Amino acid sequence: MSHALLTQLVHVLESDMNFLRSERWAAALLLIAAVLGLLVANLSFGPALIDLKNAHIDLPWLGLDLSAGHWISDGLLAIFFFIVAVELKRELVIGELNSLSKALLPAIAAVGGVVVPALIFFAFTAGTETVDGWPIPTATDIAFALGVLAMFGTWIPTRVRVFLLALAVLDDLIAILIIAFFFTADADLASLGFAGIAIALFGAVSRIMKPRSAWILSRKPQWPIVVVLIVLGVLAWYFVYQSGVHATIAGVALGLVMARRPGGRAVHTLEPWSNGVILPLFAFSAAMVAVPQVQPSELDPAFWGILIGLPVGKIVGIMLAGGLGALVVRRRTGTPLTLGDLFVIGALGGIGFTVSLLMNELAFVGLPEVADEGTLAVLLGSGIAIVVSAIVVSLRSRHYKRHGGHAGVGGAFSR
Repeated sequence: MSHALLTQLVHVLESDMNFLRSERWAAALLLIAAVLGLLVANLSFGPALIDLKNAHIDLPWLGLDLSAGHWISDGLLAIFFFIVAVELKRELVIGELNSLSKALLPAIAAVGGVVVPALIFFAFTAGTETVDGWPIPTATDIAFALGVLAMFGTWIPTRVRVFLLALAVLDDLIAILIIAFFFTADADLASLGFAGIAIALFGAVSRIMKPRSAWILSRKPQWPIVVVLIVLGVLAWYFVYQSGVHATIAGVALGLVMARRPGGRAVHTLEPWSNGVILPLFAFSAAMVAVPQVQPSELDPAFWGILIGLPVGKIVGIMLAGGLGALVVRRRTGTPLTLGDLFVIGALGGIGFTVSLLMNELAFVGLPEVADEGTLAVLLGSGIAIVVSAIVVSLRSRHYKRHGGHAGVGGAFSR
C-alpha cells in the first residue's frame, strides 16, 4: 500500500470518527448505554446477563482473577483515566490551571463541590455501615457536563465553559486522590516498585516520539516506539493491580508522565474509542442492576445521601464556595463570573455518572444490595442534575442572547 493511499485512508477514518469526539455525542451515548443497562437488567433475561457480567475471566498464570464487569471497570476504564490525566497535565502546563491565580477560584469552587455533597451524605449515613460511601456524590462527569453545556448553552460565554472545565478537571484530580488513598488495600511495595519502573520508562520512551504528526503517517517508522509504549503501559497496569492500588491509577500515572505533545496525539487517537466504546460499555455494565422491590422507607440511607448529595450538594457547594472565593480572589482582568454562572456550573457539576458509579462499586464492594441501590441513586441523582442543568443552561443561554453575550460585567454578584 502506497504512503499516499495510506494517508488518505487514515484521513477518511479520522473524519468518520470525529463525531465520537463530540461532547454532545459522548453524553448521549453514555445516557443511552446507562438506560439500556438498567432496562435489560429488569427484563426476563436480566438475571442471566447479570450472571454473565459477574462471571470470572481468570488468567491464573498471571495472578489475575476478575469478573467481566471488573475487566471493564479496572481494565478498560484505565484508558479513560489516562485521557483525563493527559488533559489535566495540559491544563496545568499551558491551560487554565497553569498559574496559582488562574487555578485558585476553580479550586475553591471544586473543594466546595466535594465537601458539601460529602456532608449531606454523612448527615444521612452517620453511625451506619455505609458511611464509607461518602465519596460517591462528590464526583463530576466532565464528559457529560460539557455535553449538556454544548447541547443547551449556545450563547453561554466561553469563560463559563473554561471555568467548568477547570473545575471538572480539579474535581477529577480530587476523585483520583480519593480512589488512591481511600480505596486501596495494604499495598505491595515490590509491585509498586515495578509499576514505578514501568511508568518511568513509559515517560522516557514517549519523549522519543515525533510530536506533530501521527506515527502511522510518518515516513520514519514510529510503530516500534508505539508497541514499546503499549507494552510498558500494560505492565504498569498489571503491577499496579497486583500492588492492591486500584488499577485505574495506572492510567493516571501514565498520562501524567507522558510527553505533552505525543500525549495530546494519543488522546486524539484514543478519545473516539473511549467515548464510543469504553465509557458506554462501563455505563451499561455499571447500570445493569435489578430495581430493588422495597418501599422507599426501606432503602439504605446511602441511597438518599447520594440522591440528594449529587444534584443539591453540588449546586450549594459550588455556589457557596465560588461566591465566597470570588470575594477573596479578585481577578484583575476578564469579566467575572456571576451567581447565575455559578448556578449553571453547580447544576452541571451534579452530573456524577461515570466516576460516581466507579466510586459506588469501590465503596460497597462487600455490600451488593447497597451497591445496587447506590447505582440507582447515582443514575437518578445524575438524571435530576441533567434535567435541572438543561433547564438552567437553556435559560441562562437565552439571557445571554438577549444581552448580546455581555451580561455579567457588573461584578461577581450581578444577576
